[in-house]
Amino acid sequence: MRALCAAAVDAATSAGAEYADARVVTKRSQLVTTKNGRVEHLTDAESEGIGVRVLVGGAWGFACDRRLTAEGARETALRACAFARAAGNKSSRVLAPAEPRSGSYRTALETDPFAVPVAAKVDLCLRADEGLKGPDVVVRQAMVRAQREHKLLLSSEGTEVEQELIECGGGIDCAAARDGIFQTRSYPTTQVGSSSQAGWEYVEALGLAREAPRVAEQAGALLRADPCPSGVTTVVLDADQVALQVHESVGHPTELDRVYGTEASYAGTSFLAPEDLGSLRYGSELMNVTADPTTPGGLGTFGFDDEGVPAERTPVVEGGVLTGFLTSRETAARIGAGLGGSMRAEGWNRMPLVRMTNLHLEPGKGTLDELLADVPDGIYMETNRSWSIDDKRLNFQFGTQMAWEIKGGKLGRMLRDATYTGITPEFWGSLDAVAGPEAWRLYGMTNCGKGQPGQSAHVSHGAAPARFRAVQVGVGA
Repeated sequence: MRALCAAAVDAATSAGAEYADARVVTKRSQLVTTKNGRVEHLTDAESEGIGVRVLVGGAWGFACDRRLTAEGARETALRACAFARAAGNKSSRVLAPAEPRSGSYRTALETDPFAVPVAAKVDLCLRADEGLKGPDVVVRQAMVRAQREHKLLLSSEGTEVEQELIECGGGIDCAAARDGIFQTRSYPTTQVGSSSQAGWEYVEALGLAREAPRVAEQAGALLRADPCPSGVTTVVLDADQVALQVHESVGHPTELDRVYGTEASYAGTSFLAPEDLGSLRYGSELMNVTADPTTPGGLGTFGFDDEGVPAERTPVVEGGVLTGFLTSRETAARIGAGLGGSMRAEGWNRMPLVRMTNLHLEPGKGTLDELLADVPDGIYMETNRSWSIDDKRLNFQFGTQMAWEIKGGKLGRMLRDATYTGITPEFWGSLDAVAGPEAWRLYGMTNCGKGQPGQSAHVSHGAAPARFRAVQVGVGA
């Protein structure tokens, strides 16, 4: 692998590239899903190839090839240089300085998920699927997944880093219907379950079969629950929903390529401006958000990003003030702050983009019960069901699968079809409590889309339940 990367970099620099890097990536992905007692998907796929990125005459070029041969590596580098020349650029591009790096990183784990027989994974899903049965349940689904990615990065500046990242995860959900009402319930989170950079022990700890009866019972109960009322009230969000709120209204708008408008094709730009750094009031003084690719178990955890920048914990919002962006070496140089560290590519056939790593809302103090105790009247919302946010990540609406009325500091009747809406800095400005470390949870998602051609990044968010005052709820009622 090293010889292939070296051949590509040498070919690129010989062809006039002022900078070049080459990544050889091999990936194996496994997915097992069941639906209503039957195996729906069983895939075990492998891919390998090389991707070469070059800077020629102030323009980026990228090319890739599935052939892992010296000839393929050199041809890929020359095509990347040709693409850069064809793109053309009248201005130069500056990269933040980076010392040549040499090192390796491997996911810490107890049990390799690929050592677990597929039959055992199917059995786990079918047992969880069976546990989701209920009188009103019409659809039952269970999923487990695993991925191994091995990559070697070599650059013309002397960086050489090798990494092996291993993930696995799982989840269950069911849908219930009665008298024209349709409701869903999921565990441990919505849509695609939750994953971790860890071994099979993570999936076992989820207890999918154990939790299934509770999930089915709640789905049925939601059919008989009252709709969430409309009004302005205090909202307490569970950690899962807070994690998605961080992702959509903090993570994406602080990606600096979006701020500069150089990435807009998939999901828009940002309401932020470069000059907001260090001055914009993003939220209340209780809002502290950190990008941390060193988080144990995070899907955005690594030793080095795909530009070879070492992993480093970086504050993004401190005391409610914007103090950092998610950057590449190029965007960091352009804004004059940071060194990069957020560049990642989905695989060998994609060019690295500025992506979230692990983005966390730092914990505060107290328990969920203590957050609720200070609410005379309000709504507690749990597990995301839907989201909508504009292309600048400013105006949003979220819906949750489940909610409860808060009366006198305690949970009351169950509510269905709960939604809330807001404007990003106003909403975060209404934050007046975050639960403490004992309530903080890490959620890993595998469906963060960006770029064209599209890339799906795997990211994690840590969060604890949080309380917001004067929030509009029930707007979908």
